[in-house]
Amino acid sequence: MQYTPFHASNSFKEHHKLPGPIECLVYIGLPDNPQFLGAQDPQALAEHIVRSRGPSGDNKDYLYQLDEALKSLSDDSSDDHVHDLARRCRAVEAEGIAGSLRPSERVIGSKLRKIGSTEEQEEVEKQ
Repeated sequence: MQYTPFHASNSFKEHHKLPGPIECLVYIGLPDNPQFLGAQDPQALAEHIVRSRGPSGDNKDYLYQLDEALKSLSDDSSDDHVHDLARRCRAVEAEGIAGSLRPSERVIGSKLRKIGSTEEQEEVEKQ
């Protein structure tokens, strides 16, 4: 958890009558966190997200809602990585890959792995 200033777009500031940056609490996945995995193959990550479920529900639903929320904030607020993952997850669902899994297989932990070095992370990011 970290506090950081939020710099809204001009249209958002005007609409919400914001005088300047807002101090926000954010959760950032840093490399020293034991759950931090680093860069992952986007397709494997999408398949993992579609299969995974947390205490609050399906991970794909959180991703889809995040993608829609980011797009609706302003013309400048979309996130290419989030949008690409959402597109890939929808394709995985359409292909029925995740649907063939038994409920007991719909858990976090398969296919994703911790990146062991900076060089390995750079290679994954190039894919």
